[in-house]
Amino acid sequence: MALTPTQRITIIKSITQRLGSEEWPLIDLTLKQFELPWTDQWSGNKEEYVLYMIEQAADDVLVNLGSHVGFHLQDPAPRIDPPFWRKGMFRLFVSHLAAYRTFAGELQETLLPFGISAFVAHNDIEPTQEWQSQIETALATCDAVVALLHPGFHESNWTDQEVGFGIGRGMPVFSIRFGQDPYGFIGRFQAFQGKGKTTEQLARELFEAYRKNKESQARMAEVLVSRFEDSSSFATAKANMDHLEEIEVWDRSFSARIEAAIKNNSQVEKAWGVPDRVRRLIKKWREKDV
Repeated sequence: MALTPTQRITIIKSITQRLGSEEWPLIDLTLKQFELPWTDQWSGNKEEYVLYMIEQAADDVLVNLGSHVGFHLQDPAPRIDPPFWRKGMFRLFVSHLAAYRTFAGELQETLLPFGISAFVAHNDIEPTQEWQSQIETALATCDAVVALLHPGFHESNWTDQEVGFGIGRGMPVFSIRFGQDPYGFIGRFQAFQGKGKTTEQLARELFEAYRKNKESQARMAEVLVSRFEDSSSFATAKANMDHLEEIEVWDRSFSARIEAAIKNNSQVEKAWGVPDRVRRLIKKWREKDV
């Protein structure tokens, strides 16, 4: 099969993480069996070694090696717009135990001002809908997964499958500790301490993580620019401007879009200080040749 650049990156990353966790003899044996280069002379770590040896591999070799280490490339996410996602927002699947659905629902609400639409199964699925199908749709169309690690999380087959689905899609899978420590593949991703924190604090931490994470920062930047363009009040224009100034990556089209927002959206134009901040932000990125 012919892989797209995105698919190659996804499968190479997964192979690097999984094979790179093995011992040196098994790593070299695996590379030899798949007729990939290997060497006895290496000064870096194991993951860097695996990445270097497989990055030029043919597509079919990557697919077969990925299958060997337990990674199966998923079909592209279906191009559908389920009603439970807020339009134009970053899509976050919240994996949680049913006993903590109230807390998950509170986190869902506090994430909205940051441009993050969270799917909480027990709140977003209508009683008449086939719940498993809706969960699968949410997992197939989300941008990231976060696991609320309350005690008993690991004992639930459903939560483990949800996290595994996210890992299989190659997306950021973060976790928040509430008495259960990260385990297995979850332990490879960023984890936050949840005890003693408000949902507002956790929402801010998740937002910061997604705007900085290399896998999600471009998507988050697009979301924040769109939200700024659609600001519905002076207050939201200022809040959205705050978030724009925190963006980690910048597309050339963003400058033209936020400049046009001053002309096209009176809430942006008349929000005190916002037009000047827009011009300073555009200047900043132009000086970086973006």
